[in-house]
Amino acid sequence: MLRRQLALFTLVGALGFVVDAGIVQVLVRELGANPYLARIVSFLAAATTTWGLNRRFTFAGHAGSNRRQEWFRYLVAMAGGFALNYGSYAALVAASPLVREWPALGVAAGSIAGAAVNFLSSKYWIFRQA
Repeated sequence: MLRRQLALFTLVGALGFVVDAGIVQVLVRELGANPYLARIVSFLAAATTTWGLNRRFTFAGHAGSNRRQEWFRYLVAMAGGFALNYGSYAALVAASPLVREWPALGVAAGSIAGAAVNFLSSKYWIFRQA
């Protein structure tokens, strides 16, 4: 069970990364958005995507009935991982011209930093068994 959840969580996280990195890349590189604000928009889109997929597949049968409340709890739980993620991203954007030009690289580094926190909070708080 745990191995399956880790595998699915990793797959969902990879899809979330594509959403996150794709949105921040388009916002910054194509639309000239501020890379720090764009990252918040991309995080919200990715978190919503991963919440839905984790709810449906990774922790199927453990989801609550109040979707809005569960989604909000998921965002709160992901905030811990996002703090690590965003801190890594922001430091790289500030320090590296390459990451300023290709912000998806910073998203990748930050995603690795927050993944463990996100899995544990999902498994033991958001989608815990009753």
